[in-house]
Amino acid sequence: MALEIKLDDRIANVELLTEDGNHVKIIVDDREYDLDMQQVENGVYSVMYKGRSFNVELIENGTPKKYMVNTFYHSYEAEIIDAETKYLQARNEGNLEASESTISSPMPGKVVKIPVEIGQEVSKGETVIIVSAMKMESEYKAMKDGVIKEIFVNEDDTIDGNQPLIFID
Repeated sequence: MALEIKLDDRIANVELLTEDGNHVKIIVDDREYDLDMQQVENGVYSVMYKGRSFNVELIENGTPKKYMVNTFYHSYEAEIIDAETKYLQARNEGNLEASESTISSPMPGKVVKIPVEIGQEVSKGETVIIVSAMKMESEYKAMKDGVIKEIFVNEDDTIDGNQPLIFID
């Protein structure tokens, strides 16, 4: 299984190749590593690589996907970038960059509910459409006060990423 792991400002592509007891073989950014890993105590690991021993401490940093990683000489902020994290990042980026007038989803999905109608006045922050993507329902809200001028989809429609869904004037 391949993952992206953000270490401070760097993204590392990590893939677990084999795991046999304490022996682990991984690829990090196309470079293969044979490691002997032993959990010493909760969150603390002893890692042997090419005859050298490294102690690594993992401290959960707010969520199960964010950690402080401490070694003898360095500390890193680490975040596991899985499909859910990518979806949330894309959604947040989409909301920040989207036109205030056009509501769209950054991910493909299915329209679950449209609680507004054409001609209806809406307030900033009011939910205008609910979309299911990657087994999560997301409420998209009006980014400004206005009137629903156009609804481009219907409930139960399958949508593409970045497809316009609703236009608010």
